[in-house]
Amino acid sequence: MNKNIRALAAIAQKDRRTILGLMSGTSVDGLDMALCHITGSGRDTRIQLAAFETTAYPPHFKDEIKTVFSKKLVDFEKLTLLHPWVALQQADIILSFLKKHNIGKEEVDIIASHGQTVYHAPKALHQQQQFGNATLQIGDGDHMAVATGIITISDFRQKHIAAGGEGAPLAVYGDYFIFSKKGEDRIMLNMGGIANFTFLPGSMDANKIFSTDTGPGNTMMDALMQQQFPGKYFDEDAAVARQGTVNDSLLKALKDHPFFEQSFPKTTGPELFNLSYLEQAKQKAGVAELNVYDTMATLNLFSATTIAEAVQKTMQQKNSFVLYASGGGMHNPLLMEHIQNLLPTIVIKHTSELGIHPDAKEAVLFAVLANECVAGGDVQFGKELKGIPSVTMGKISFPW
Repeated sequence: MNKNIRALAAIAQKDRRTILGLMSGTSVDGLDMALCHITGSGRDTRIQLAAFETTAYPPHFKDEIKTVFSKKLVDFEKLTLLHPWVALQQADIILSFLKKHNIGKEEVDIIASHGQTVYHAPKALHQQQQFGNATLQIGDGDHMAVATGIITISDFRQKHIAAGGEGAPLAVYGDYFIFSKKGEDRIMLNMGGIANFTFLPGSMDANKIFSTDTGPGNTMMDALMQQQFPGKYFDEDAAVARQGTVNDSLLKALKDHPFFEQSFPKTTGPELFNLSYLEQAKQKAGVAELNVYDTMATLNLFSATTIAEAVQKTMQQKNSFVLYASGGGMHNPLLMEHIQNLLPTIVIKHTSELGIHPDAKEAVLFAVLANECVAGGDVQFGKELKGIPSVTMGKISFPW
């Protein structure tokens, strides 16, 4: 037997696996690293978060990603070069993280790498009938495995698409395994560049789980900040938005898109919700010269409104549920105020109350997916449930 296969088999049979989950979102602000001790699998999964850290990407990393990010036309040579380069940059960050926390790489069984999304193309967005759903994440798993010396599982979204999904949201699997609670209906809301949520039924019935993107989270606000305030990457404490006034005409134009009329579940990305989308909405609303403060105030309410309306549409038959928030949007106080005002009867909490730091949630969930890849069983989410195929995900890369 190949030594790497033997090592993987031994990891699968361990009582406890140490997995480093990685997440690099569409905001491209930094690499989230969650070192998890995991026992069991499926609904018996138990997580101990041993260490968590976000390492901010340097400006040159962000600039390189921007050359190919969400663009229909790119320099194909640059894209090819970035695929291993991203993995090697992240590998350096990982090794520094392990050194800082006095963790030997031999202590880590697996790295679970999301990679860096550069294009998300569900069929509902590209509308080319001869092609299906597609998505692309760069950051090659083989390069990461060799550079770190640790077995790496990556490229999770491709199996999801191959099995009939859209490649997102993937959080639904980990949400069900580690956040479900008998007797309490829960909404797990994550607000990254794009906002999405998972409904977890208090009945624990996997057939009743629901997950969808809702539209923009931070992506349009972040893009506007970067355009108008060089060196700023996001609207810290909603300082810019709070100086503005919501423009009702622009808000109406922003919401006037077929995406919001599509049935759930659905996925989207910055390929749709970007500065071009904003400019088109401004033209439609007749407010092309609207100042940046009023524009930011309107974008903030736009994200909050589309999140709240999606929750209301899908949960209208539920009398009570608790919403647990995570992701970068959770740190935007105005966004959270709007969501609470739009959902006045809903209790809103943070995932920290469930034992997982909100900023670590997505990285933890990819560690869970990697755990399922090597040690998981057969968990059925229901054949009739659109968008949540009952599969394990991830491609395995070995070091030397």
